[in-house]
Amino acid sequence: MSIKEKSAAPTKLIHCIVGARPNFVKIAPIMKALEFHPEVKVNLIHTGQHYDHKMSEAFFEDLEIPKPDRHLNVGSGSHAVQTARIMESYEQVILSDKPDLVLVVGDVNSTMACSIVAAKELVPVIHVEAGLRSGDRTMPEEINRIVTDALASYLFTSCQDGEDHLLREGVAPEKIHFVGNVMIDTLVDSLPLAAPKQMADKLDLEGKRYAVATIHRPSNVDDAAGFERILSILEAIGEIIPIVFPIHPRTQGRAEALDLADRLRACPGLILSPPLAYLEFVDLLRTARLVLTDSGGIQEETSVLGIHCLTLRDNTERPITIKMGSNHLVGTDPGQVIEKAKELLAGDRPKQHCQIPLWDGFASERVANLIVKICRGEI
Repeated sequence: MSIKEKSAAPTKLIHCIVGARPNFVKIAPIMKALEFHPEVKVNLIHTGQHYDHKMSEAFFEDLEIPKPDRHLNVGSGSHAVQTARIMESYEQVILSDKPDLVLVVGDVNSTMACSIVAAKELVPVIHVEAGLRSGDRTMPEEINRIVTDALASYLFTSCQDGEDHLLREGVAPEKIHFVGNVMIDTLVDSLPLAAPKQMADKLDLEGKRYAVATIHRPSNVDDAAGFERILSILEAIGEIIPIVFPIHPRTQGRAEALDLADRLRACPGLILSPPLAYLEFVDLLRTARLVLTDSGGIQEETSVLGIHCLTLRDNTERPITIKMGSNHLVGTDPGQVIEKAKELLAGDRPKQHCQIPLWDGFASERVANLIVKICRGEI
């Protein structure tokens, strides 16, 4: 590409939407890939759905994401309140900027809210990570996925399951594009940067076996019965292996509200920490022996890293990580989870080479190339 071509004025404006921790990991490689396409101008819009430093700003630092062009500062609230605030604020931005495309990632409230605004303003929406389904509409994320996919003009999928779901729902095949998993691009790029963080050493776990836990979903922490099941699991497994638990602010708040904070702190073998920055968490994750989680993204990351993952849910929107990765869907019955944990800890680590198609570190390049084709009117 010549210097003259690099300096050519962009012809299409794209709004890239972020709002919560999972979004940053997915948007970072896409923005980097789009830097090589001068015919596209990118504006980063941060809704402010997550605003804690470790849940938001530290990701911009670790992943070298440019500062947002617009920060909506919506903050927390119920799903309805937060969604309404995002829609109200983003409407003013889209009317002012008049973007040609709006790109959303994942399944958080910001994803759905900005898609609704864009669709009403007749701006085409690109949904990266489209088609994932858990079949559980009690999960707010499932509603966000369904609504976003129904409104999107271009649906970029991370696995074959996503395409299958969309086709069953009546989405036209020409709107669906299998690109792979952009989150894995970030993971692959970050591994060399994460190792110097030496998180295991800082926690006095260097050379030792340890587990990592991340738990925050409403079904596990919103009521006392669910939270107590999680505590029973942590107490029993913590007797076998130390568990590092970077606690989500939401989980901490529910523990205090349910009068379970003292029991949580007293769990044997449990090492509680505040939320970690992305590189810190990747370093902690990469040498873990076992992971306990209800997160979607961690099911994917552990499958690539070759780490056994116990998903403490009754369903998952990422069944590919069970079929071809190292994920185990175990529910939240303490007896079943503890038995499975003992079985996995007594065996070998899974193979580290990921067999899932297009989870190869180049998904963001495929996304960028498709966006250029869209801007040129070629698809």
